[in-house]
Parts: sequence; structure tokens; C-alpha cells
Amino acid sequence: MIIFTNEKHRYKELADFLKTRRAKILPSQVGLSSAMRRRTPGLRREEVAQLAGIGITWYTWLEQGRTIHVSTQVIESLSKVLLLDKQERIHLYRLANQPLPTDIPGYQGTVSPILQHVLDSLIFCPSLVTDQRWNVIAWNKAACLIFGDFTEMNVLERNIVWAMFTDNKYKQLFVDWNLHAKDLLGRFRSTCGQYIEDFWLTQFIDDLKMQSTEFNLWWPLHEIQSNGEKSKQLNHPIAGILDFEVSNFDVSDNSGLKLIVHTPLSGTDTATKMKFLLDE
Repeated sequence: MIIFTNEKHRYKELADFLKTRRAKILPSQVGLSSAMRRRTPGLRREEVAQLAGIGITWYTWLEQGRTIHVSTQVIESLSKVLLLDKQERIHLYRLANQPLPTDIPGYQGTVSPILQHVLDSLIFCPSLVTDQRWNVIAWNKAACLIFGDFTEMNVLERNIVWAMFTDNKYKQLFVDWNLHAKDLLGRFRSTCGQYIEDFWLTQFIDDLKMQSTEFNLWWPLHEIQSNGEKSKQLNHPIAGILDFEVSNFDVSDNSGLKLIVHTPLSGTDTATKMKFLLDE
């Protein structure tokens, strides 16, 4: 997360970022002739402005760090002209103080081997990695023992919000299901607000309204919750009552992934019960 103490500093960062990326682009990469002599490497300001379809004066102001409004259309044009990768594009949006477009959150593939190793090392802690849509995309053995075998589930069944409101096993698993379901719904709304125009989100909400009376009743209330640390009490069909502290960690590669760790609560027999389940 980028935090600036004043607007001038943010626009200076934006100006410096544009200049450094402009200097990295060869004219031939964007279809321009490289025959003419150039005093500096990369593209000229007027070339970037022309290719992006914006005025040279306005673009010059941008590189001078002036506090002017930058629209999402301009950001997209500059991202294409400067051949920005996904992380650079996200960075440009944040520097311009604009919400990320709905196509950026999409996550494809699996987690890195390093992150999977972290999950597997949390032996007695049921742990998951979720994407921006609350789909579980990675997990450890302990998580499967508590929440079900994710390898046997389809994509929709691995969505935490969908499972919470449509899977009877979840309703039986949580000691106070109403409390946890409302809390989860509030956290889901707080994170999906920035992707409100995403067609997937609209369809997902409509489908859940059809499947769950509680979701249909609570969604219009617009309750919001943070993703802070929580406690969770579960009633496992084999181990009985399990008490966990729940921590959420953002994965620091701009992918929007979140690591959720359930740590056995100190002073309870949850760690012993987890060991028993894993030894079965």
C-alpha cells in the first residue's frame, strides 16, 4: 500500500515513475523509427504524448509533477505505450490515485512453491490462500481436515463465501454460525467494493441471493467489517470443539492474494486435537 503525506510528493513520484519508464522503451518497440539521433535514451515526451493520444503540454505537466487530475483512460493509454507489466500498471494506478480496474484483480494459476511451502510448514494450523473473489486457491493438510478436502471441490465449492451460506457442513461446523456468517459477509463487501463493476461479482451475488435466505436478508444491510485478527470456535465432527485465533496476511506481490492462518488458541486442547487428526 502506497501512502503519501502530501499531494506534491505523490505527484513527484508519479512524474519520476513516468520518466524512468519512458527512458526504458526503445522507439522500435512501439513502431517508431530509431534512425534519428537522440540525446537521451528511450522515447521523447512528445512521442509518448502522441502515442497515448494526449496533449504534449499536459503530459509535460505530468512529468513535471504538477498536481493535475489523471483519468483512468489516460492511465490505460500510458500503460500500453510504456509497455508496463501488471505490477507496474497497478503501481501507476495507485500513484494516480485511481481505483484499480476490474481486469487487474483476476488471478490465474497456482501459488508459488515458496508460498505453498509456507502453508505446508504450518502443520498444526489450518491455513488457506484466497484470491480477490474469496476463492481458496491453495491450502495445507490441516485445512482439509477441518474445512473439507479442497482437492475434491469445484471452483464454486472452494469459494469461502459460497460455502458459508450454501454448505450445511459449514453451518454445523461453526459454533455460532450467524455471527461468523455476518462477519464474513461484512468482510466480503468491504473487499469487493472496489470491484463493484465486475460482472462476476454481480452474478455471484444474484446467485447467492437465490441459494441462501440469510444472504438475501443480510446483503441489503450494507454491513462492513475489517479483515483484522479474529477468534473462531468450531465444532468438528471428530475432534469436537476447536478454538483458533485467525490472522490474515496480504501476499506482497500485488496479486491480491491473502493468507489466512488458524492458530490453535493457547490454553486450550486444540493443538493436541489437531495433532490427533493429522496422525489419523
